Amino acid sequence: MQIAIIGMGSMGPGMAARLARGGHDVRAQDIAPTAIERAQTIQPMISEALDGLGVADQGGVIVYHEAIEAIEAAVAGADLVIENVPEKIEIKAQVYAGLDRLIGAETLVASDTSGIPITQLQAHISHPERFIGMHWSNPPHIIPMIEVIAGDATSQATVKSIQDLIRSLDLLPVTLKRDVPGFVENRVLYALLRECVDLVEQGVIDSEDLDTCVKWGIGYKLSVVGPMRLLDMAGLDIYQSVASFLNAELCDRSDVSPMVTKATDQGKLGMKTGAGLFEYSPDDLAALPRERGAKLVAVRRVLEGNA
Repeated sequence: MQIAIIGMGSMGPGMAARLARGGHDVRAQDIAPTAIERAQTIQPMISEALDGLGVADQGGVIVYHEAIEAIEAAVAGADLVIENVPEKIEIKAQVYAGLDRLIGAETLVASDTSGIPITQLQAHISHPERFIGMHWSNPPHIIPMIEVIAGDATSQATVKSIQDLIRSLDLLPVTLKRDVPGFVENRVLYALLRECVDLVEQGVIDSEDLDTCVKWGIGYKLSVVGPMRLLDMAGLDIYQSVASFLNAELCDRSDVSPMVTKATDQGKLGMKTGAGLFEYSPDDLAALPRERGAKLVAVRRVLEGNA
């Protein structure tokens, strides 16, 4: 299959590498030279992780295309176009309008949006039946689960094609029954993050201890026992009893925490700026991605019984 990825960003390089390892020829396009440069620079680190997972190289290649006009070359002859541009409907709609002039009616178009409803996005492209959500999880070359989200107009043939592609890569398609904002992974994640940020902001615990609590408490368990089975393991009677008083105490704010908005207003955006809720030295920024990738690879191998 020939696949085009429009927009490198944080997810594009890993997606491109995993698809190429699966034997697909990938054309990766971005309007920013720095994005293309970064994608090429981190490919050795991504390859190292894929080697650690034992993912065989089936001969796909990645060709990089830079600048706006390069989109035509990137999508020419593509069987699938994966849109991976910033999370703004107007930007995505502009990309789809351009694609309409460049691809055939049978070319599948998938969005890697983190949570914009697919029904809203497919309204901006002709032949919306070939449009679908294909939400990878970061880092996409390591995390094996991919959400598949059909919009109101998405055909079952399109759903099946994307499911088959994911399975052919030995990855796990999780198909949603309804198109809801945030899909499933991010709805669960953001509910967790809202409570975590609130606990730190309210002075219940500091950031470092909060991370330790989640990593070695619920995080450790959830990597082996999913939340629905965890309910059975704990006992539904226990859950009912605790939830009857605890649910009323949980954070339910509908805006964003002042702790986060203050940091973003100061330009502290996290690792990308060297500071966020924590500070990062140049050495940290160089070492952390590889270190965390290696740990995720090791954990996945254990969970899959390949350690």
